[in-house]
Amino acid sequence: MTSRQRKNASKPTGSRRGFRRYRHEVWRQKRVAAAHVLLLLILVAAIFADVYPIDANRQNLFHHLKAPTLSHKEGEFPRLLGTDPLGRDLLSRLLQATRLSLLVGVLAVAVACGVGTLLGLLAGFIGGMLDHIIMRVVEALLALPFVVLAIAIVAAIGTSFLNIILVLGLTGWVTFAKLVRAEVLRIREMDHVEAARAIGCSRWRLLFVHVWPQVVGLVLVTITLTLGQMIIAEATLSFLGLGIPPPTPTLGGILSDAQTYFFSAWWIVVFPGIFLVAIVLCANLIGDFLRDYLDPRLKL
Repeated sequence: MTSRQRKNASKPTGSRRGFRRYRHEVWRQKRVAAAHVLLLLILVAAIFADVYPIDANRQNLFHHLKAPTLSHKEGEFPRLLGTDPLGRDLLSRLLQATRLSLLVGVLAVAVACGVGTLLGLLAGFIGGMLDHIIMRVVEALLALPFVVLAIAIVAAIGTSFLNIILVLGLTGWVTFAKLVRAEVLRIREMDHVEAARAIGCSRWRLLFVHVWPQVVGLVLVTITLTLGQMIIAEATLSFLGLGIPPPTPTLGGILSDAQTYFFSAWWIVVFPGIFLVAIVLCANLIGDFLRDYLDPRLKL
């Protein structure tokens, strides 16, 4: 291997340079770095929730509303965040509920992103009657509050894990469709797209080779911001009794069960609220950072 080849081999690839630049920008902003670290810790804890030695659904009325403590009897594990009205360990239930909330949020965002992005691309690029129909549907759905519409659909089709994902995904796609359509309308009039059209590129090549790559950044930002919205919506449905049915623990369900014990057992209200706020806040901070990071106008 020549010296030039060795020098070229030692240079970082484009993906490595991109990761290094992203990491550098993250660590420049303490709040964003803290959001990445905290969200990663929550994600790891949720993934390995089954490793926690206490069963989330194990009831023990002798431990009814025990306060958080580090002390414990021999052979038992300490109740680090206390117990709920049925004596179930709160930390174990929160880990299971967090994993479920993240899973529902990610899958619902995937459905919303897939449907909304595709319809937004078609509406913005093809236009005509297709654009008119899609936008009238979007305006009709936007006329109703997101959570109210989700509650109405869940009440009609029933509560289950799959139903919650489909309801949240198929009511949340309008945000992606509206934003992507607006961006496509801007991009399709750019000079490079007009030049590609002039040399005879097909409509689908124009859409997926020249337009789509410039929409990816917007879609990524919208995904991070929508994730928090989906998690809040799932918690709201569970709080109202329209989410995933018990005994599966959910953040909204835990908060709903804790309503009557706010003054006598503060921990079963405060800790689920902290978990929920932390997830949503971290997702929103990362979304705001990505919006600025991927905006080419800020790099000039």
